[in-house]
Amino acid sequence: MNRPPISTDDLIASLAQNVAPVRRHALGRRLGLGLGLGAVITLVLVGAGLGFRPDLGIAMQGTAFWVKWLYTASLGLCAIMATAQMARPDAPMPRWLWVLALPVAGLAMIGGAEMAQAPRSQWLAMWLGHSWKVCSTLVFVLSVPIFAGLLWSFRRLAPTRLRLAGATAGLAAGGWAAMLYCLHCPEVSAIFVLTWYTLGIGMACALGALLGPRLLRW
Repeated sequence: MNRPPISTDDLIASLAQNVAPVRRHALGRRLGLGLGLGAVITLVLVGAGLGFRPDLGIAMQGTAFWVKWLYTASLGLCAIMATAQMARPDAPMPRWLWVLALPVAGLAMIGGAEMAQAPRSQWLAMWLGHSWKVCSTLVFVLSVPIFAGLLWSFRRLAPTRLRLAGATAGLAAGGWAAMLYCLHCPEVSAIFVLTWYTLGIGMACALGALLGPRLLRW
């Protein structure tokens, strides 16, 4: 005996019968947990592998430390908000991502003001600092645990724009890793931070865009 075909509405209704309701703020908690776990590992790597700067207490009383911290924190915060949006199915590209240009422009203005007050003979030293050869690489390496934590978070999420989701996750990982790297880095020049910190964060973003279509598929 042939059964009548099941309509699309009936199929959707039957599939939705036993679906448990999603808890409120579940997405934020999931991403926060992944971010937090990765950040703890990165913090351990900074403390045990690189070492906290010995004058950290004194540095935190000055402006340069907080300029670095606020710059990296603002990039990380905006990126994790974008990641939360991209974790949803069929999410459009966040139109407000242009705000990422604000901390970059602000730091560029601070760097320009610093260089204007310094002799030209010091400009190269301000730009390169003492650690330009390793700074970007260290930020990138420190972002890996955070990126892995965010990938773990995505296991129960449903992104569809995988490359963009990976890029925002990588950007978030880079921003938060750079923020924790501030606890080690003694560099004080804004132009140094603008160049080498941003390069490391950009490398993490590029890695996320590259791996997103492979690792976020569900």
